[in-house]
Amino acid sequence: MNKKKNNNIVLALLASLTLGLAPFTPEPHIFGKLKWVFGGANGMQPMDWFDLLMHGAPWTWLIVEIIRFGLSKKTTPESKSK
Repeated sequence: MNKKKNNNIVLALLASLTLGLAPFTPEPHIFGKLKWVFGGANGMQPMDWFDLLMHGAPWTWLIVEIIRFGLSKKTTPESKSK
């Protein structure tokens, strides 16, 4: 089961570095959208919010997988059997 969790993290990382950052030039798309949001999101259309959601989804997945992996490390097999 631990190997499956590692595979999930690898897939989430791969998705984050490809889909989450594409297009890469002149800057990763997600960075531009996040700057826009932190700058007040003036002029953002619904399509821009959807685009932010789509480019942010792999990063959210990666964060969730890292948290799940960290929580599974805290529960040892000894504590499960008690």
